[in-house]
Amino acid sequence: MGDRTVSGKQLANTLFEFSQLISNADGVADIFASLVDLARKLLVFDNIVIYLKDGDDLRPTFAKSVGRGRSREADIDWGGSFIDMVFRANGLSVHQDVIEGPDDDRLKVPYYIGTPLRHGTKTVGVLVMIRFGGPEFDEQDQKAFMFIADHISWMMERDVLVNTIERIEGSQRMWEMQENFVATVSHDLRTPLGFIKGYTTTLLREDTNWEVPTYREFLGIIDEEADRLHELIDNLLDSSRLQSGTLQMNLQVVRLDVVLRDMIQRFELREKDVNLELEVVKPGILVKADPMRLGQVFDNLINNASKYAPGSTVIVRLEAEGDQALIKFIDDGPGMDPEHLERIFHRFYRVPETRMAVRGSGLGLYICREIISAHAGEIRAQSDIGKGTTFIITLPITEGEGSD
Repeated sequence: MGDRTVSGKQLANTLFEFSQLISNADGVADIFASLVDLARKLLVFDNIVIYLKDGDDLRPTFAKSVGRGRSREADIDWGGSFIDMVFRANGLSVHQDVIEGPDDDRLKVPYYIGTPLRHGTKTVGVLVMIRFGGPEFDEQDQKAFMFIADHISWMMERDVLVNTIERIEGSQRMWEMQENFVATVSHDLRTPLGFIKGYTTTLLREDTNWEVPTYREFLGIIDEEADRLHELIDNLLDSSRLQSGTLQMNLQVVRLDVVLRDMIQRFELREKDVNLELEVVKPGILVKADPMRLGQVFDNLINNASKYAPGSTVIVRLEAEGDQALIKFIDDGPGMDPEHLERIFHRFYRVPETRMAVRGSGLGLYICREIISAHAGEIRAQSDIGKGTTFIITLPITEGEGSD
């Protein structure tokens, strides 16, 4: 092919090797250098370029100069003037420029071969090879060139198909997530509403006179379920605002030990059965934060411990590590399998083993992560089955006068 003599066995081996390279590749970018080396065994060329469509334009996306074209790196010919001819022919095109002059000038004369790259009937690009100084691309060269072009087209079409399948699968997963979301929210809304409706209807019955303790017990359940309903709606709204980036943050310099102490005092007034211990290893740490949103995160983590580690003592520890503040929420509850530690911060994710035993929407830890992220911080979890769970919040320490 060209000025090279290749045995039938060598040719067959090269064709097979080229086919294998294309078949096993994820994309042109991953194999372009190897593709060029193998293509050079099939026919001689100096420059190779793959043009791909970008809207209505064709752009040289993959190109390499391997022969005489290297001598003119500042003015490499990628066959741009030849593209129109390929499109007009709508198929294989061969062309050579005509230059009058001495022999050394004729060695710079480009010989072009090109063909459209197609997905079905749709043209998605053009493959061009250039040979300087001849000889012209003969029939055997043209067959080798079309073999290469067909395989590149096939690989690109396969990539499009794979990407399309991935998008469909992604859409399917999104649809399933939406269905799960609707099912989860519907269930979580119906549960407190069911309690409220049931106990209210019972209290309103005219054929029964309730004693005061029973009456107060029923009202207490209604009040508790109304709070649960309010919390769920707030979480849904906050989740939506965080995802859209519209949740407002009122950042100011605050003392973390003061915020934590106030939060624990408020929580202990509401929840008598939770054992909380505050350990301030490093007092006076200042951070720039929204106290209300930070308190929301702290409340959520303690609520989480009270639900999933009932009866556990929750240690809230404030430390410093370099220019970072560390707030740890440590419980000695049942813990969880480490495989869940990253996913528990995803929207609506709940540990399968606890899903039936503990009520929740799977939004709390997602909201915590997004709020802490908005404070330029991070939150992570450490846990193992039977060894409790620790949530660690990292926030950048700031300088200034903190609010008390």
